[in-house]
Amino acid sequence: MIQVIFIPIAFLCGSLPFSFWLGKIFLGLDVRHFGDGNPGAANVFRTGNRLAGFLALLLDISKAAVPVGLAYFNFIIRGLPMFLIAIAPILGHVFSPFLGFRGGKAISTALGVWIGLTIWKASLAGVISALIGIALFTPPGWSVMLALGGILMALLLWMPDPLLFFVLLGEALILAWSHRTDLSHGPHIRPWLKQRIFRSKD
Repeated sequence: MIQVIFIPIAFLCGSLPFSFWLGKIFLGLDVRHFGDGNPGAANVFRTGNRLAGFLALLLDISKAAVPVGLAYFNFIIRGLPMFLIAIAPILGHVFSPFLGFRGGKAISTALGVWIGLTIWKASLAGVISALIGIALFTPPGWSVMLALGGILMALLLWMPDPLLFFVLLGEALILAWSHRTDLSHGPHIRPWLKQRIFRSKD
């Protein structure tokens, strides 16, 4: 019974639009008017308020890490129920009923899922890969794909659990959809890297 209850709880937690609420309550702004127009932590940072940005980031990560971690480590839920619990916060963020089912891209929430499932192993690999992608490529959607690749490598090396691979596959499909505009364009090398490449050729 607890397995079934956790699925809507995880979805509800993921659907809480903390970034949008923080923008409205503390900044008096709609963060969807900044950056890419999504109600996510990145656009809270783009308002110029770093404190609100860090708080939004922490909350967007925690709203997935808490229910997923409780289900996985405390209640030892596995199999299909755990897969659904792990995917639910991401779906909640992307299709938030609090925002007319038009949520954000779920990058921070996806990271929270891996913190909930693996503490630091897969999540650290994802963050490092994403930072490398941000430094090297545009648009940002390709950095997300590189992060998923980093998580895949971590799973292959340390945690070859079929459940985790299925979670990664489900997450990849959702994130590919939420970043479909970015991914419709090929990855482009950052200007600073292009300059270095051309200089090395000279």
